[in-house]
Amino acid sequence: MNVAEAMTPRSDVVTVELPGTRDDVLEYLQERSFSSVPVVKQTDDGEQYRGLISRDDLIENPDEDQLAMLMRDVATTTQDASVEDVAKLMLDERTRRVPVVDGELEGIVTVTDVVRAIAEGEADGDTDVGELASPDVNTCYVDTPLSVAEREIYYANVPYAVTLGEDGEMSGILTEVDIIDVAHVVEGEDDTGGSIANEDDAWMWEGIKSVGNSYIPTRNVQIPSAPVSEYMTDDVVTVSKHKTAREVAQMMLTNDIEQVPLVSGDLLVGIVRDVNLLEALK
Repeated sequence: MNVAEAMTPRSDVVTVELPGTRDDVLEYLQERSFSSVPVVKQTDDGEQYRGLISRDDLIENPDEDQLAMLMRDVATTTQDASVEDVAKLMLDERTRRVPVVDGELEGIVTVTDVVRAIAEGEADGDTDVGELASPDVNTCYVDTPLSVAEREIYYANVPYAVTLGEDGEMSGILTEVDIIDVAHVVEGEDDTGGSIANEDDAWMWEGIKSVGNSYIPTRNVQIPSAPVSEYMTDDVVTVSKHKTAREVAQMMLTNDIEQVPLVSGDLLVGIVRDVNLLEALK
């Protein structure tokens, strides 16, 4: 199967245009649960692809409003590349969405598109997920403030945290999508402080004793501080190590999820992320 068969064509791809603002992107990330959005610019020669903006780009750059400063370059592919090739590219570049570009944006292929190819038997899915799962599971306590959990997820460099109760057992799962859904940008001001001149200071000018306070505008991404338990999903889909990549891919698509805890009996022993399924194609 090649990229042309798996990708979302340009006619169905949601994009934002330059010039534009962060609010244009935030709308799509919140309302449609996208992880990133391609950026294009209309020119005399037609539409040109310029880059990609992700959830992390917005959260990590709260003071930046212009799309041109928020977007970043990412690897691209072409329609004739194989699904296996683009899966390897996603793993190597640690990206979830790869623009399909040949002079202009022709579409986009995502991790979900590759997972769908596995689910439908168009790509190898016979590997047991026990061989693909990661034994390292990112976790947090159910009473952790959401704002703290967001920082923990960011530094763990994963899009989720399995939530644990007081007994250390799995209580639910929190994802980046859950966080971005309730995040918003707030405006404010910071006091730069007063500057008082001393009579003996060489730089004192006439009788002016105070330069006064200055204020600079600020913008911050505000995330609620309520406990994670209020935002997590507590009805968690789990999987055993003997399920195949194809079976788990079908499970992910049916439940619209990107990661599934791996369990052995009642014990949490790993995590199967959608990107782990791509390893079956290498």
